[in-house]
Amino acid sequence: FEIGILNFIHDTFACPFLDRVMPIITLFGDKGIFWIAAALLLIIIKKTRKTGVMMGTALLLGLIIGNLILKNAVARTRPYDVNTAMQAELLVKTLSDFSFPSGHTLASFEAATVLMIRDKCFGIPALVLAILIALSRLYLYVHYPTDILGGIVAGILAGYIGYRVVDWFQTSILHRADQVQ
Repeated sequence: FEIGILNFIHDTFACPFLDRVMPIITLFGDKGIFWIAAALLLIIIKKTRKTGVMMGTALLLGLIIGNLILKNAVARTRPYDVNTAMQAELLVKTLSDFSFPSGHTLASFEAATVLMIRDKCFGIPALVLAILIALSRLYLYVHYPTDILGGIVAGILAGYIGYRVVDWFQTSILHRADQVQ
């Protein structure tokens, strides 16, 4: 049924404008580089350092859970490898890794979750970008809807855990270390 959803998206929304825009939007999720750069930028700025560390922690958790464990455990074939007729229409190069969960979506929702918790001024635009990246993966026929859903759920969880771990570490461990000295 998921191939049917992807075909519906393709048949309903495919147009020259989106064919140009969606590959650009999806680049923001490639290997999490945009979100890693954002986390590093936040770390450099003293006022936002904790947020950057939280994002970095969430991204690391997502890499381990999503890309190293889930992708290999589920080992789901990409939709264009199932519906091979779509390979001729792909707007991005074929990928060598598995489909579930969407790594682009996972990284985007990890970062957006941390930003939404810490500062909605940054969080809302990050969430909009995360949603657009997720939709681009469907439009580009490189993920199933459940890959996207899995990336969203895992991303929100990793983002929240990254936030909580860093907050706990700072308030418990570092605070105790300060008291000892």
